[in-house]
Amino acid sequence: MALSPRARWKIEQFQKKLSGIFSGQKEAPRPKICPACGSLVGTTATRCHQCGASLTFSLAAASKSLSRLMPERAPVTYGILTVCCAIYVATLLVTVRTTGFAMAGGGIEGLFNLGAINGRVLVTAGASLPWPLDLVQPWRLLTAIFLHASILHIAFNMWVLMDIGPVVEEMYGSARYMFIFVVTGIGGYILSSFVGNVSLGASGALLGLIGILLAMSMGRKTAGMEMLRSEMIRWLIYILVFGLLMKGIDNWAHGGGFVTGFILGKLMSSRPPVSAEERKRAYAMGWAAGLALAASFVMVVLTIVRPS
Repeated sequence: MALSPRARWKIEQFQKKLSGIFSGQKEAPRPKICPACGSLVGTTATRCHQCGASLTFSLAAASKSLSRLMPERAPVTYGILTVCCAIYVATLLVTVRTTGFAMAGGGIEGLFNLGAINGRVLVTAGASLPWPLDLVQPWRLLTAIFLHASILHIAFNMWVLMDIGPVVEEMYGSARYMFIFVVTGIGGYILSSFVGNVSLGASGALLGLIGILLAMSMGRKTAGMEMLRSEMIRWLIYILVFGLLMKGIDNWAHGGGFVTGFILGKLMSSRPPVSAEERKRAYAMGWAAGLALAASFVMVVLTIVRPS
């Protein structure tokens, strides 16, 4: 019986590998692809001849290596979701160990307190504090974004994140999206801290995503932009009503995040970076936000290990 072309090809490839092993010959090196601009470069090149990016130690190369570990679609959004959930589980375990699991009482407010995290645990883990305490410990402006106070709190925020986040990430690119999320969250907590609130949660950054989408869709008459604008306005109304009806909602953080996002939406181009220079700036923005966030959580760990 004749073998299929695919089977013959597999056998030929296997024979080539065997011959290479026993003959001691190595496979010829292949040309490289620049991670920054996508140009084809030589096998021995260390820098791209087109854009000048390093092929081994550049932010683009590091981003490309990191992207292999992340989902192909909306990797930063899924990364944020994972970090928020992991931190919530960790703080919940500490709370259960110290004070027990919070059971829901009556009404909506009781449901909101289901699985509530102990306030002292949240402050220790990096909640935003009234000014000037956040000035003394500025990492709280970042760590507070990823903390959540109860099951309903994190469930609602992650629902909004998964609805809006992939849209912004696809529109602006993953690196700039990381920068937008962190900066709008910081903007929300700067205002919240200034008015004297103790606060936490991703909602300020989420309002920032709504703000940036609303800003970039204003004045555009296409059906897609009008539909996007209407959806963002609906989200604003839902969150505003929810914030007015429920106690403990930090509307100042919401407002600060929204204004920061709206400003960024007017300043940044609403498309992924296309040129090599734009990609370099985008990678720098994303890595700066990511490293600042990592350093902030390191500071939280250090304050727990060595309290002042």
